[in-house]
Amino acid sequence: MSHDAAEGRTLAVDCGGGGIKAAVLDAAGTLHVPPVRVATPYPLPPERLVETVVAIARDLPPAARATVGMPGMIRHGVVIATPHYVTRAGPRTRVLPELVAAWAGRDMEAALTAALDMPVLVLNDAEVHGAGVVSGSGLELVLTLGTGLGSALFDGGVLAPHLELSHAPVRRGVTYDSWLGEPERRRLGDGMWSRRVRRAVEGLRPVFHWDRLYLGGGNARLVSATTLAALGDDVVVVPNSAGIVGGVRAWSLRRLTDGR
Repeated sequence: MSHDAAEGRTLAVDCGGGGIKAAVLDAAGTLHVPPVRVATPYPLPPERLVETVVAIARDLPPAARATVGMPGMIRHGVVIATPHYVTRAGPRTRVLPELVAAWAGRDMEAALTAALDMPVLVLNDAEVHGAGVVSGSGLELVLTLGTGLGSALFDGGVLAPHLELSHAPVRRGVTYDSWLGEPERRRLGDGMWSRRVRRAVEGLRPVFHWDRLYLGGGNARLVSATTLAALGDDVVVVPNSAGIVGGVRAWSLRRLTDGR
């Protein structure tokens, strides 16, 4: 594959708890082929995720760089902790100590750069999602609703250090991740689950005092119209495709943590 064919194109990979999506975009964020999706394989040590991303990239048009978003605390491309990928068979199954050890401190940015033979940027998946939607004006919070809850905070377009808001307790023994995640949505139904989303947003409002809150992720479209109307004009639902489109804009993000 020629260097000219790859020039200016970004491979964007959105790694979730249930699926891994990828596409190749040009500098304007235009898709060159429809996104592809594969089920997230489990158990998933770091090497298997690298192999999965490489296999997906092999069937897509060439690119000059890649952006990979994945769940958990990712700091400078290094995995501090990842909640789903340390389990035996996916979210809310048994945690395997050997996978906890395998993922902790793993430099996924370096591993993927070597495997894909191109520059790679690895961020938390909600941060990539946010890169695709934020305006760059004021304090903007991104919450992604899917397998669990993801979050990213931007101030004037500058990405703040990541916080695992999903692990904060809602009440004793219950975190935002488990309270708002997909299993609870299925159990409660969209109406009752939407009311939980409203309670969460209203509880977080005095914590952040955002100028704009974006609700994204695969389940944001299921938040009821009644709930959205009650939340006000400073809360906006954005498409899940931002997790892919953000792969281009993520490279121009300024970050408080490393200046990139």
